[in-house]
Amino acid sequence: MSFSRSGRAQALNQPPPVAEKITEEPITTKTAQSTVTCVYMANIAAYWRKVTIMWCKNLMNHFFSITVHNLEGDYHCSCKIDLKPWYFWSKKGFKSFEVDGNTVEVFWDIRSAKFASGPEPCSDYYVALVCDEEVVLLLGDYKKKAYKRTKSRPALVESIMFYKKENVFAKKSFSTRARFDERRKEHDIVVESSTSGPRDPEMWISIDGIVLVHVKNLQWKFRGNQTVLINNQSVQVLWDVHDWLFGSPGNGHGLFIFKPGFPELESEKDDSGHGSDNGSLYYSTISNSNNGQHEFCLYLHAWKIE
Repeated sequence: MSFSRSGRAQALNQPPPVAEKITEEPITTKTAQSTVTCVYMANIAAYWRKVTIMWCKNLMNHFFSITVHNLEGDYHCSCKIDLKPWYFWSKKGFKSFEVDGNTVEVFWDIRSAKFASGPEPCSDYYVALVCDEEVVLLLGDYKKKAYKRTKSRPALVESIMFYKKENVFAKKSFSTRARFDERRKEHDIVVESSTSGPRDPEMWISIDGIVLVHVKNLQWKFRGNQTVLINNQSVQVLWDVHDWLFGSPGNGHGLFIFKPGFPELESEKDDSGHGSDNGSLYYSTISNSNNGQHEFCLYLHAWKIE
């Protein structure tokens, strides 16, 4: 999906600011908190604005929050909805707030939602963001119910997801879901590892049940990348599991990045200003697109629990 560049779409011409600060959250296995953060660009009141959706679950709490940023990129307004089992009444609701003088409404119904291992629902729910009688952002598969309840029409221009970041806690197997093409179905992604015992450490990355990446001698190959083919679509897979092998227990995590497309050529990296000097996997995935297209990235932070 491509968009023309204009003054009103200025935010689309830059990588999301949060993507460059994505590692700053103070999370450890001692404060295990599974989170899924999705960042979208949505056309709200004739301007492209960044919308951040975060789902969060720990031993005591389960909630999601919505934050709409103003044109300058600062946090403008957000709302938080608790999903605790004893808060059944809060699993369907409505809230409204103002963004730069425009009323934005949030409708949700998660009473029948199905969850897998993470805090984000898999099916049977909707969360709708409405402005000027348009559903500018719609999550979930209950789309007809969302349009009926909000009494609003679909947006003329659909929202787009820039990236998804997930913190997962497990012993050996870490799972998530992602859609690398908006026209296709979501894919199930599983990272499995064997880093203890007499055998050399190994790692497997499966997508839709098929092992596409198998790394042996992980102690020598704890950082790397590989391009795989998923339904005839090329996806870059990058990993850094140094802390799994050499870090202190509970204070490090493995980082996995999944990005559609082929790796950039060295000449393209030099031209973009995001070459290898910064040494960051994040900067290597930030787009410097000159054709107005967006590029999606999935960031998986895999925390090992002993």
